[in-house]
Order: sequence, then C-alpha cells, then structure tokens
Amino acid sequence: MGGSAASNDTSEHLDRAFLGHPKCLGYLAFTEAWERFSYYGMQTLLVLYMVKELLLPGHIEHVWFFEPIKRLYGLQGQPLASAIFGTYTALVYLTPILGGFLADRVLGKRRTVLAGAATMALGHFLMAFEQTFLFALLCLVAGCGMFKGNLASQVGALYKPEDLRRADAFQIYYLAVNAGVITTPLIVGTLGETVGWHWGFAAAGIGMLIGLSIYVAGQNYLPKEDFVRSSVSHAQRPPLSRRERLTTAALILLIPVLAVAIVPNNQIFNAYLVWGNEQFDLVFFGKRLPTTWLITLDSITSVAFLAGVALFYRWYGKRRREPDEITKLIIGSAFSFLGMLCLFMAAVSKPAGGKIGLLWPVAFHLTNSIAFAHILPVSLAFFANLAPATINSTVLGLYYLAFFVCNALVGWIGGLYEKWPTPRFWLLHAAFAAGTGTVFVLFKVFLSPYLLSAPSEKAKGHDPG
Repeated sequence: MGGSAASNDTSEHLDRAFLGHPKCLGYLAFTEAWERFSYYGMQTLLVLYMVKELLLPGHIEHVWFFEPIKRLYGLQGQPLASAIFGTYTALVYLTPILGGFLADRVLGKRRTVLAGAATMALGHFLMAFEQTFLFALLCLVAGCGMFKGNLASQVGALYKPEDLRRADAFQIYYLAVNAGVITTPLIVGTLGETVGWHWGFAAAGIGMLIGLSIYVAGQNYLPKEDFVRSSVSHAQRPPLSRRERLTTAALILLIPVLAVAIVPNNQIFNAYLVWGNEQFDLVFFGKRLPTTWLITLDSITSVAFLAGVALFYRWYGKRRREPDEITKLIIGSAFSFLGMLCLFMAAVSKPAGGKIGLLWPVAFHLTNSIAFAHILPVSLAFFANLAPATINSTVLGLYYLAFFVCNALVGWIGGLYEKWPTPRFWLLHAAFAAGTGTVFVLFKVFLSPYLLSAPSEKAKGHDPG
C-alpha cells in the first residue's frame, strides 16, 4: 500500500507524485494554504475592525479585561490598534520556539500540529464575539506557535540534504500560502466589511477546520517520526558537532537582520491598509471596493512572481551558476527598497484634496512581490536545510523570532503613521531595506563560508527524512 508509513519511510525521497515532489508535500501545502486563508483573513480585518468598530464607544466597553490593556499601552484610536496588531503578530512568531521544543521533546510534530490547528480554529470562532476578543487572540497566538514551525519542518524533512528539490518545494509551499492569501480578502474580507465583522471571522474559523481535515487525511504520508513519539530521551540524543554549533550560531546571527528586512512587507497589513482606506481612490464604476482587496492584489502579484522567479532561476541555472541564498536575500533587499520608493512617490504625488491613484501602489506591489520571492521562501529553505537534524524544529522556531521582532517593529512604527508626514513614514521603510541589504552583503563576505559548508557535515550525520 503506497501510503503506508513503512513504505513511505523508505521511498519518500523517490516519490514524485505531486508536481515532481513527494505526495506528502501536496497535503502539507494545502493544509498551509487553508491555515493561511484563516490566519490572513483574520489579520486583514484586524486593524480595520479595531479602528472602525471595536475601539469605538459602545463596543470597547464590552471586551472582557480590556481596560488594563488600554492602560498598559497608554494609547487610543489608530495608534492603539497598530500597537495591539503589532503585539499580536509578534507573539504569533515568538511561540513557534515553544512549539518546536514541544514537537522535538514531547509530542512529535504531528500531534503538535493537530493541537495547534484545533486551538487556532477555536480562536477564530471566538473572534465572532466582542467579549472574547482577547481570549481569541490568545488562542490564535498559542495555536499558531504549535502549528507554524512544525509544518514547515515536515516539508524540509521530505528531502535528503543533497536533494536539490528542497528549495523548489518551499517555492511551492509559498505558492500555497499565497493562494490562501489571495482568496481570503475576497471571502473573509468582503464578509467582514460588507456583511459584518464577525461573519468574516467565523469564515476564517471554517477555513481552519478545512485545513485541519486535510492534514488528518494525509497523515499516512507523513514521515514516520512525525507521528510516532520518539522513545529516545534528551540524554540519549547525540550532541551537536562543532560544525553544527557554528552553523546554528551563524543562523541566529542572521535572525535580527532578517527581522528588519521584512518590516516593509509586513507593514502592508497595518498602516498601509489604514492609509489605503483613507487616501486611495478605490472607486470603480461608481462602486467603492473593499479596502481588504488590496491584500488580494498583493497576493496575486506575489504568487505570479514566486512562480516567475522560480522559473527564471531554473532557466538561469542551466546557463550560469545560480546565486546562493545570501545573494538572493541581497537581491530581495534591493527590490524591497525600490518598492518603498514607490510608496514614497505615491505619498508625494497625492493631489491636494484628492485621492491617490493606484499607479504607484500597483508598482509597489509588483516590486515588493519580487522582493518577497527572494526573501521569505529563500530564508525558510535556508534555515530548514542548515538546521541540525536533532534540533530542526527548534531552530525553525528560532527562525520565526525574526517575524516576532519584525511585527513588534511594525506595530510600533505603524503608530508613527498619524504623527509623521506620510512621505517620511515610507522613507523610513526604504532605509530599513537599504540597511539590511548592506548587512546581508557583509554577512555573505564574512560568514557564508560557515553556512555553505554546513550541509556536508549534516549529510554525514542524521538523515532529516
């Protein structure tokens, strides 16, 4: 039986049933697509929901235990909404460290992912009620921590260290992510903005349940160790080699640089949406489009360029040597800088008393999507490949520290939107992109020899599959 655990354990690296990749990649990719549908649907609505309803008189009083939170931040209105958004999205990317430890030491990846998916579904449904707003965020933070790093680790575990399909697999994985992000504003966003906020949040919960069902259906195709709890105790695990320790240290040094590099992209879900809601000309044929559809525009361009960049490097690699991961991060930073300049131009070209046309915002989404294709999937594949096998999930949890720091910055910087001139606000983001690109260049020169030599050591040790 082709789907049995025993046969999968010996043949998973020869399996090409899903677009030239193991069949399990299909289950993992579609699980992630629906999880991202639910997560980004909720995230797309979050700031608009708080600014336009939840934080207004007559609603904010209904939220259980909200008064201490309000006093803690000392803010109100849009800055408070941005701060809450930043804290929430930052914590979402902090808890994967605990989720990775839980998977590596206690439950195994499969059980941890199942628990995370169920907890996230509960959080989405709790968002349908004003009173349970804070409890909903807590469930989403905890559930995402159990889910996120462990699912990505299972993708990496499908391939041996020398299998060149790994980077391509993560491109497919991110295509699935963006497929979820494309559709969620059209469904969750439209329901939330036009029918009722809580209808949108409930739709996000249904999406999470669909993702959970797909994951359960594909359990027989997962690598054996992902759903059988290991009997090896912590004391019996082989210690990390010197090369593995150096590699892990180098990856940790990359985390804060990566954090600042992705601030411009992640601001799309915060101050960018508020700005677009206030200043963009979103009226077509006499009807105003939902602001959340800007996320669909971004996702469509992201999917197009994820596929386009992957195909370009397949073509390029047949003729010349394909750039390594650090070089691709440098290229991504350059395009991120150009994208922020597009938003700067949109801000300075705004007509007095009028709305901003979509020429520069569309140019931003196109340019930023090229940056996205060079930074996010590349960095995730980089970490999944180089992380030592015995602490793979934990290191991938550490990878998400970059998103923790990034989203904390996004929330804090988003509060400057009302205080600063808009052109200056986007120039700050351009400076982030330029600065991190420079650091990536220095990183490549001084530390990449350690990183690029690590896979040979890993190949001699434990097989992550």
